Amino acid sequence: MSDGRWSDLTARVLSAAVLVIIAAIMVWLGGLWFEAFIATACGLMTWELVRMIDPQRRGVAVQLAILTGVAVVLSYHLAPLYKLPILLAPALVGAGQIGRARGTYILFAIWIATSGLGFISIRENLGFGWMVWLILVVIATDVAGYFVGKTIGGPKFWPKVSPKKTWSGTAGGWVAAALVGTVFAIHAGFGVPFVLVSVLASMASQAGDIVESATKRGFGVKDSSNLIPGHGGFLDRFDGMMGASVFVLIAGLIYAPGGM
Repeated sequence: MSDGRWSDLTARVLSAAVLVIIAAIMVWLGGLWFEAFIATACGLMTWELVRMIDPQRRGVAVQLAILTGVAVVLSYHLAPLYKLPILLAPALVGAGQIGRARGTYILFAIWIATSGLGFISIRENLGFGWMVWLILVVIATDVAGYFVGKTIGGPKFWPKVSPKKTWSGTAGGWVAAALVGTVFAIHAGFGVPFVLVSVLASMASQAGDIVESATKRGFGVKDSSNLIPGHGGFLDRFDGMMGASVFVLIAGLIYAPGGM
């Protein structure tokens, strides 16, 4: 085993630990604290998106980041009739400001804002347990994928899109998610099918990661930013969460009538 294979491990562990601690506190507090945390994360992801697509639009990146954060919080508190227009606002406003790849920006901007609303809705409507489950499934998928992939190696999952990902790491993520699902199924009395739900959430998380990786390669960048040492940017870190959030909303409606 060469040292180079694990050269980024220290930075990844330390920055991940800080993120986990902050996220855990915000999830526990809920309410306006959690909303502010999600709004900030979504704003930073939009900032990274604009900088990745059109690096010259630095002022626009900041403006759209603020607009996204405000839109995410407002969309949760407004009546259903107004949610969609508010969520679309960052995408539509940005489309008129971005000089290139407007279609990519619009799709990602909608994804970011909708995911932000999903996170807040899961925490406030479905409950603390569901938010913890989401976080643990995505973290377990990512961590297991990293260590299993580095240790076992083997055939690449999709070399043209994400050259570092292997089938062994991908499968390792599914197994880790299944273990998380087993613990929660036992605790909440959901039964064996919830383990499958956890694996599907893991797959949705990996799909989000693949979409973001493909987009970065399309624009010739390695990371969405360098805000998080060892992990890149917030888009790099939260793409899996975003991919899983919609699935969690559906699963929550089916499996958590009384919350976890």
